[in-house]
Amino acid sequence: MIMDKKSLETIDIKVDIRHEGERIDRYLAEELDNVSRSRIHRLLEEGNISVNEQNGADKNYRLHCGDLIRVVMPAPEKMEARAESIPISVVYEDENILIVNKARGMVVHPAPGHSGGTLVNALLSHCKDLSGIGGVIRPGIVHRLDKDTSGLLIAAKNDRAHSALSAQLKKRTLHREYIALVHGRVEPAAGKIIAPVGRHPVKRKKMAVTEKGREAISRYRLIRYYGNFSLLKVKLETGRTHQIRVHMAYLGHPIVGDSLYGPGSSSELPPELVSPQALHARKIIFKHPVTGTRMEFSAHLPPEFTRMLQFLFKNQG
Repeated sequence: MIMDKKSLETIDIKVDIRHEGERIDRYLAEELDNVSRSRIHRLLEEGNISVNEQNGADKNYRLHCGDLIRVVMPAPEKMEARAESIPISVVYEDENILIVNKARGMVVHPAPGHSGGTLVNALLSHCKDLSGIGGVIRPGIVHRLDKDTSGLLIAAKNDRAHSALSAQLKKRTLHREYIALVHGRVEPAAGKIIAPVGRHPVKRKKMAVTEKGREAISRYRLIRYYGNFSLLKVKLETGRTHQIRVHMAYLGHPIVGDSLYGPGSSSELPPELVSPQALHARKIIFKHPVTGTRMEFSAHLPPEFTRMLQFLFKNQG
């Protein structure tokens, strides 16, 4: 990818032989950071994407080696989180913190393509006061969960609580435990994964184990096998973007339902049972940011995850 240095709003990309025959919308969705395929479609429709200086490219256009694609990005809209009355599952709340059991499919904070309907929008409606450390888009957000990861998340109501919780994350004294269903029979039954995680060198929407990445450490322990699947307990020592998903794929055991790092679907599971990303933040342990009291919270697996395990128990052994 070649960035036009004259303007941050114009991107020039020259297609190499590896991408011969790919659809332009799929190719650009992989190449451009934080740009969804639906936004690519809008840019195409608005004439903001040209191929070989010819505007009006169709989303189905198949690339040729040597094609020069120019993407003109409109000036970004000013984003500001607003309160929205969205139901959320509150596990614990006091004047300093809020513990939420985030539903699968909910984005944590506003971003391009997700200006509303996020957890932050819901929190602003629920409690009015959130810490300002995360800025206007991520008020109160101490740590994040992926859109399709369910489970426990802490929000801070004031800057004092936010700073104290962030310090615990940095010192690795805020403990997070996940339940993950992965493809294959993981061996050995317990292990420690030490593999740096950073941006994928080619597919910019993905993370990867890479020498240039940041330190990333995950510990796992087998709960049980379900035929050719493994149910694991995974503990994070660091919190890199997509860390568990990347680490498990690196081991050759991607998360069930994860189409970004694994196959997504499985012939051994009915499509209606495959919950995107069978990954759930089950437990969180930390010291209260003001009182210093040890706090521990757990959240049951969501119903769709439980149904998947019940099916595997009955059919896979």
